Amino acid sequence: MDRLRPRNRVVFSGFTHAEIQRMEKLLREPKGESLDREFYQKLAGSFNRSSGRAGKPIVKWTEIQSWFQTRLQDFPQVPNSELMFPKSLESKEGKIMRDPSELEFEARSSKDGAWYDVEAFLAHRFLSTGEAEVHVRFVGFGAEEDEWVNIKSSVRERSVPLENTECSNLKVGDPVLCFQERRDQAIYYDAHILEIQRRMHDIRGCRCLILIRYDHDDSEERVRLRRLCRRARC
Repeated sequence: MDRLRPRNRVVFSGFTHAEIQRMEKLLREPKGESLDREFYQKLAGSFNRSSGRAGKPIVKWTEIQSWFQTRLQDFPQVPNSELMFPKSLESKEGKIMRDPSELEFEARSSKDGAWYDVEAFLAHRFLSTGEAEVHVRFVGFGAEEDEWVNIKSSVRERSVPLENTECSNLKVGDPVLCFQERRDQAIYYDAHILEIQRRMHDIRGCRCLILIRYDHDDSEERVRLRRLCRRARC
């Protein structure tokens, strides 16, 4: 039997000027998209369907990935030309559900793992790994406390204090943000509900006791509803 000959394949000869311009724009003006395989594949499909690539070799997603990785090494910090938003603020189709100017955010500090309200987004950048970070200033703190935080895991829409009437909706396992009061600090940490002792409300409001476990150190504490917030997902 004759040996199968390899198919003739035209070697990729480079990106068109229009393709490079588009990739440069995506690099400098990010919109919250992750630089993952799906991103590169969608971009490759868009290039290959364009009239500018007619008669030219197809673009593989790995070639686009290589271009971005090279550019990120040369230019790791992206100018603050457009605010990036956590995925939780997007619909399944990737569209922003609400006007971003109406939203308030909180961010987790890498120094103590606690969550603080965000006063401003100062800049954002991509790391060589493709991870996106945002430079934040926290409410009530000066520039010396500004931090770079991971936009995917450490930025979200601001948590909302629970109302007295909402205790009946709480369930074991629910994620919450809890105001932790200690002798030397009083800050907000992520936690999960372990147990709920439901009690009659009185003039003071909800009197239920809620056992929570803090995510950062696995310590447990019984708290009143007034110390809990309903938290948004990152």
